[in-house]
Amino acid sequence: MNAPVRAEDLYPGLRPVSFDELRHVPGPKPARFRTWRTIQFLRDPRGTIHRLAATYGPVFRRQDLFGWGVTLLGPEANELVLFNRDRIFSSRLGWEPTLNLLFPNGLMLMDFEQHRVHRKILSVAFKPAPMKAYLAGLNEGIARALARWPADRPMRFYPAIKALTLDLAAGSFLGVPWGPEAEAINRAFMDMVLAAVGVVRKPLPFTQMRRGVKGRAFMCAYFAREIPKRRGASGDDIFTQIVNAEDENGRQLSDQEIIDHMNFLMMAAHDTLTSSLTSLVYYLGRHPEWQEKLRAEVDGVKASFGEPLPHEALAELELCEMAFKEALRLVPPVPMLPRRAVKPFTFSGYEIPAGAGVGINILYTHMMPEHWPEPERFDPMRFSTQLSASRHKYAWVPFGGGAHMCLGLHFAYMQAKAFLFRLLLERRIGLAPGYHCDFQLLPIPRPKDGLPVTLSRR
Repeated sequence: MNAPVRAEDLYPGLRPVSFDELRHVPGPKPARFRTWRTIQFLRDPRGTIHRLAATYGPVFRRQDLFGWGVTLLGPEANELVLFNRDRIFSSRLGWEPTLNLLFPNGLMLMDFEQHRVHRKILSVAFKPAPMKAYLAGLNEGIARALARWPADRPMRFYPAIKALTLDLAAGSFLGVPWGPEAEAINRAFMDMVLAAVGVVRKPLPFTQMRRGVKGRAFMCAYFAREIPKRRGASGDDIFTQIVNAEDENGRQLSDQEIIDHMNFLMMAAHDTLTSSLTSLVYYLGRHPEWQEKLRAEVDGVKASFGEPLPHEALAELELCEMAFKEALRLVPPVPMLPRRAVKPFTFSGYEIPAGAGVGINILYTHMMPEHWPEPERFDPMRFSTQLSASRHKYAWVPFGGGAHMCLGLHFAYMQAKAFLFRLLLERRIGLAPGYHCDFQLLPIPRPKDGLPVTLSRR
């Protein structure tokens, strides 16, 4: 396919905005030390956004390492930005300052027609036939991992599920077990993700960004070695599907396009699932009554369909899906979404110029009491058909929305259900009395203590 399109060619003349151009929007004054303000936000993103909203309202200007912009809060703001009816908001320009050194030209860093073409090509990997094949591998990998996890003593859940999701990604995405390479792959991806939100934005010696760039080089070399082996080959894994996928004119992706997409998809699938399964297990441990409800559902599905979990039984795990959605509400794996306006627009009476950064905050929306009564409470029944239908459809957006809705949405649901099915059939989730998990929310939420949990046998 064609070479990557440069941002400056897509949006000629677009420039960052100044404080004076946003002076009419309420918000903090210019900071003498922008780095310190960013560090404060990274330390406490939830508290910071709630303080800003309480002080300035649902629309306010903000200053970060990348310049001036605005934050828009609430479901109406989410709908405006994510549905993007008038093509005002660029996902590419929003994510590029954070991800371009590490995940350039991934699907999230594409806009409009280019995004549509690439998304259509990549979607072949998530059609029903390959999804059924992925499930078989997931069932095997999950059962194998659970057999190794201790049942008679506490374990740290987060590193264990991280290793498992990496193994599952190796099978589903690449069709091969990585074995001894898993630790190196894990380290490379972690270095890339942590570097994405590092304060130092250049790969200087001894910095996280330097480690992230080295991690990317490691992964690029791995994919480059594998692509020639997959051209013209058949296989149910995502990598082989993408290598051989064609656009509307019969053209295949170039090697570099495949490398960029695989780097991004592997990161997106691995780290977000690790985070969401961790928060789900935590809340089921805190709420044993819900754990038992889900276990009864799992037992019923096993009685009707047998095991391992077949693809046609996924739809029967309704309570499991509702609990997963509630965990995603409480701890969204992507807490906020950045965009940049490529046209001027008006929202809530404020005129915002082209070039302004635009952020929506999922953490905030998911805790708005007018949409989520008692928002801190874990209650999967919020996602019953009746309650879901009565709520603003952009009040719950852990997978984004519009044209950039997460491509692997159904893959994520399938992995979560496969994991819960096996876990609840075999184990009970136990937490220490009075335990409360403190999550580090950025870049992707994770428990600061690894989530100590006991998974005793039934």
